[in-house]
Amino acid sequence: MQWKRLFSTDVSKGTRNYLDSQKKYEILRTALYFGISLSLFAAGWIQTGSRGNLLTIVAVLGCLPASKSLVGAVMFLRFRSCSRETAEAVEQHSQGLICLYDMVFTSYKKNYVVNHLAVCGNTVCGFSEDGGFPENEFYSHIGDILKLDGHKNVTVKIFTDLHKYTERLDQMMNLGREDSVTAAVAATLKSVAL
Repeated sequence: MQWKRLFSTDVSKGTRNYLDSQKKYEILRTALYFGISLSLFAAGWIQTGSRGNLLTIVAVLGCLPASKSLVGAVMFLRFRSCSRETAEAVEQHSQGLICLYDMVFTSYKKNYVVNHLAVCGNTVCGFSEDGGFPENEFYSHIGDILKLDGHKNVTVKIFTDLHKYTERLDQMMNLGREDSVTAAVAATLKSVAL
């Protein structure tokens, strides 16, 4: 029971504190993978007295998944979860909407960190704590992804002013809801986020 809780991620993609939870998981997994490789190397060296043995080969091959895990850990270390103050302010205005937290969208040129997204039908609004968020580049990037997945006429707006964002969330509560469209758009956004 202890091991299961230690190595599982209770927080799934799109939920509050996802980035912080995933960061801890990736670091722990990376340390474990490198620890296994190091212990195999040490066991082979202690047993045979030299590095030239089969366990050394297994230890070197074990560094491949460990290195892949390290890349994931480095990616998650670069980003922070939505602040508690922002999350509490947003939750007061987003009751009944499909909400996604801690979304990081990657492209070849940039990474776009959107701390909160609300989806209602073909309307997607988000908030980024980054004051210099490159809105136009993000709209082009995410618009192309949504079109490729078959979602037409989706409007996307990212706010950097929390007050304006909460006002827009209140307006979204009055929009007509198409649950199947909302779920499909949210699923696409979750599938392309880090």
